[in-house]
Amino acid sequence: QVRVVESGGDSVQTGGSLKLSCAAFGFPFSTYCMAWFRQTTGQERVGVAIVEWDGKTKYAESVKGRFTISKDNTKKTLYLQMNSLKPEDSGMYYCSADCRNGGSWWDYRRYNVWGQGTQVTVSS
Repeated sequence: QVRVVESGGDSVQTGGSLKLSCAAFGFPFSTYCMAWFRQTTGQERVGVAIVEWDGKTKYAESVKGRFTISKDNTKKTLYLQMNSLKPEDSGMYYCSADCRNGGSWWDYRRYNVWGQGTQVTVSS
């Protein structure tokens, strides 16, 4: 069964750090593009960080220099290291995979596989 499972969300104070994990099952992890999206109540999912098929990474402007996306192909796990967290980083973080649909890298509709999300709350 094709699925991804996120973990690592927590409540932290401004300036803190968190590392999110996304375990992948049922698809060729090393060759799939994957991404992290964030969603807050009443808003669409917004792309945070992307890793392409070839390992190339992309970041939303708001997180550049603070977040790092990485893949461990041996463990079939995607990570998001988040440093210098701000209250505006709060939200439900979703792992996604399989970006074979057309469109922008940053459009959530491009991705076919989604996890259940993990909550990140940053307090001031």
